[in-house]
Amino acid sequence: MSYVNNIRMFVRVFELGNMSAAARDQRCSPAVASARISELEKHLGVRLFNRTTRSLQPTENGRIFYEGARKVLESIDEAEAAVMDVTQNPRGTIFVAAPLGIGRRFIAPHVPLFKDLYPQIDVRLRLSDRTIDVTAEGLDVAFHLGLLEDSTLKVRLVADCPRILCAAPAYIERRGNPLDGAALVADRHDCLNLRFPGAKEFQWNLLTPEGPRRFEITGPFESDDGDVLTGWALDGRGIVMKPIFEVADHLRTGRLVPVCTATPPMATQLSVLSQHRRLKDPKVRLFTDFMAAHCRDELRRAMAGLSA
Repeated sequence: MSYVNNIRMFVRVFELGNMSAAARDQRCSPAVASARISELEKHLGVRLFNRTTRSLQPTENGRIFYEGARKVLESIDEAEAAVMDVTQNPRGTIFVAAPLGIGRRFIAPHVPLFKDLYPQIDVRLRLSDRTIDVTAEGLDVAFHLGLLEDSTLKVRLVADCPRILCAAPAYIERRGNPLDGAALVADRHDCLNLRFPGAKEFQWNLLTPEGPRRFEITGPFESDDGDVLTGWALDGRGIVMKPIFEVADHLRTGRLVPVCTATPPMATQLSVLSQHRRLKDPKVRLFTDFMAAHCRDELRRAMAGLSA
């Protein structure tokens, strides 16, 4: 397996463009990663990367070898999955990503339960609200909250997620309760924005009597963590747009109340993304089915007694 491991390391170095990042991805030191690449180059008799102290670029031979190496690894993964006894002995490691809110509430609590059912499957969970590149980051599964544009990935819809604009009573007492998106903009309400590198401009897509319309909003606070925005809203600092499941308890207790009810936000979607070939892996199918079912159950519980 050492030669296969060397090929896996090469593929991840090529895809990530960084030896240290590839080493972290493969759970080894940069020195080990470099040694594996050197060993592979020695075996092939060609240089795969041009390396300097500041950069690492694939050679022409490296680009040619990558295409074949990726196909070889896909074939090995599929062959291993084919001979695996799915019902009795699923095993291996699954790399999963999820948004912070979904991950903390729905995915992370059920990972130990999945592990109890399938003790030989390990789960590596990464939580972030930033945009995830499933292929470049070597993920098996990525949960996505939002309306997807065209994607080359396999997309499985888990559930529709209604959203709401809401604020604390203290904010409404101070600034008023805007009836619709036009009032939101005209009165320059403090809007709490989810913002991360590469995010689009501040616009909220609201449902008006004439159909969906984008409103350019402003606000003094932004964060790349949705739970931080909820905290600021609870503190009376502004209006936040949230999936209802994330703020359901606060709506029930009155700590947050709906605003802009004449033009509510468009619903979003919870989906599972994966590379097409990964779905052939039994452990990926098991994990996806398990988590999708639990996510739907949790969403139903969160929404019980509430409406958008």
